[in-house]
Amino acid sequence: MFTGIDEVDWASMRHAYGSAEDVPGLLRGLASADPAEREIALDGMYGAVHHQGDVYDSTLACVPFLFALAEREEVRERGGIVELLASIGGDGEAYEGPDGRYAMARVAVRAGAEAFARLTGDPDPGVRRTAAGAVVRFLDRPERVLGLLRERIAVERDDRVLLALTEALGFLARRRPGPAAEAVELLTALGAAPHGPGQRLAALGQLAGCAPDRLPADLVGTVVGLLRERSEHRRGPVCEPGRPDTNTLVGRLRRLRPSDEEGSQLLRTLHTSLGGRVTDRIALLNGQLTSADPTDRCNALWMSASLFRDWRADYSTSVALIGAQLAAEEDQLRHAATSVLEDLHHLAAPASDDLHALVTSRPDLWVRRWEHGAPTLGDPLRALARSGDPRAVPVLAELLAVPGAPYDLGQVVVHLGAAAAPLAPALRDSLAGLALDAPDVHNRAVALLSALAELGDTESVPLILRLPAGLPEHRMRSVVIGAALRALGAFGAAAVEAIPVVRGLLDGENAVEAAAALWTLAADADAVLRVLLTADGDVVAQRGAAEVLARLGAAGTPAVAGLRRLAGQPNVWGRTTAACALWRIGGEREADLVVPLLRDAWTGTPALRQPVAECVAAMGPTGAPLHDLLRAELAAPQRHTAPSEGYAPLAILSDERLLRTCREVLAHGTD
Repeated sequence: MFTGIDEVDWASMRHAYGSAEDVPGLLRGLASADPAEREIALDGMYGAVHHQGDVYDSTLACVPFLFALAEREEVRERGGIVELLASIGGDGEAYEGPDGRYAMARVAVRAGAEAFARLTGDPDPGVRRTAAGAVVRFLDRPERVLGLLRERIAVERDDRVLLALTEALGFLARRRPGPAAEAVELLTALGAAPHGPGQRLAALGQLAGCAPDRLPADLVGTVVGLLRERSEHRRGPVCEPGRPDTNTLVGRLRRLRPSDEEGSQLLRTLHTSLGGRVTDRIALLNGQLTSADPTDRCNALWMSASLFRDWRADYSTSVALIGAQLAAEEDQLRHAATSVLEDLHHLAAPASDDLHALVTSRPDLWVRRWEHGAPTLGDPLRALARSGDPRAVPVLAELLAVPGAPYDLGQVVVHLGAAAAPLAPALRDSLAGLALDAPDVHNRAVALLSALAELGDTESVPLILRLPAGLPEHRMRSVVIGAALRALGAFGAAAVEAIPVVRGLLDGENAVEAAAALWTLAADADAVLRVLLTADGDVVAQRGAAEVLARLGAAGTPAVAGLRRLAGQPNVWGRTTAACALWRIGGEREADLVVPLLRDAWTGTPALRQPVAECVAAMGPTGAPLHDLLRAELAAPQRHTAPSEGYAPLAILSDERLLRTCREVLAHGTD
């Protein structure tokens, strides 16, 4: 396995953390008899030698040793090694890294692809499962790959390996035109009786992606029926006995896997392949959520999150069904439901009664305590408050009445609107009681200041004014001062007593924020322009100055020349902010410059659509040439934030806000 390993000059090579002289130890660790040592070695390979998918000279040097390890039956858990090799080889797209190393890695893995073909028949099902995906990606003879997959499907009895083989067939059909027709025929046969429900579900998921015309007419009914049949025959969660509890990324990812990983993957594949067929996906989701099997319902919950984040539709029935899961006995099911609901914000309203019932019956869930760090709001209470339900207010008040309230409590006030007004005195008391030298003061202070600003609580002004002088020098000091200035600016003329303090901040690192507050407090254009016209540095600082200049309207005329220069800069965020400011200052005189810039920003950078829509609203009838963009947005089935990969808690909120702005503009427009 390791012949020649000591002859390689590893010390001259590099990986993500410097010298690669530790790589031989990692390779040997992969062959260890100790499960923990193997897991630590694999974690090291991903963490250093193949860090975040990167390829180094040491990565290339590892490839032959990894192949040797993968083919030695005495080595345990070789499936992870095959998976690592496939990741090093890449997916064949956009692999042009420094010095051509990515292309070289693909060539090296492709050169050993015959090993993957042999490993599809390995005694270890974990190896067979990972080899199925590798052989279809790296073996250059598509017809042989098809024959190999057909042969293995005919004899394979392990459900997880069958799933991998079916996925490999789908990949072959999508990426290799030669055998695509035969692969589709095989998938069609696998999607029908007498094959088992798991196999049929896997085949239907692949057909949805490569041959949707081959799907059954009653797709949803078929899938829901197969899910329930599979649940009746499932023996219980698939577990990995004897796995080590290591503090590694590999170990953490394993612990995060769903108890029914196979079922979760089947549903993920099917939902992903159905894409924009949202009506079918909602019907499928509702069928899953009404299953008698809590594991199927839990899988449905995790799948619902990506559907809600990426597509616009009426989800009220699905959300109500998710709310019904909150009464389940299974902690995992309740946790999954609340995790989905808290990111829906006001769209969680159909589940608000269930959320309120859970919050009322389980005070132990009001606060979530962490091993390290301050306590935070519990998921059910946060979800109830984010939905805008006023029934959250008494519970929040009760938490504020005792020391050590969750620091993020102030963050949910914005979602409760006027209903949160009774919280103002307690929020003031919390701000007054802040220890300004505490290491986490910025988290608590910013949340409280944002809440008090939202409530328009001018009685808090004296407490806010103590912050600039009282906060010690700290890297987060400017963050707190910025939040204080935004709050004072939100109070406007009612906070005139703050003017001297704000003027004193015009020359510091919060100068732009101080200028913004001073304009709303005193409308002192000369002082504000002095700051904003001299703002320089990075694009972020320039954007901040431009945003404030926009508020000045005609009083910002001295800044027009500088804004025109910023509107010609390559950074699209800076250009767009400058364009909006130019319009608000110069009006129709700037239309010829502004309108094309706004159109380009809208089409090229979806994240800028909200500020562009707000600018179009301010333009009134002059913005009519851009109304076609807003109408198209309202008609689009996909959210402008899509695809929202991973954790995207604000994706739905920001998209719903954009839709609301578009509707308001068009309702008052003059098309």
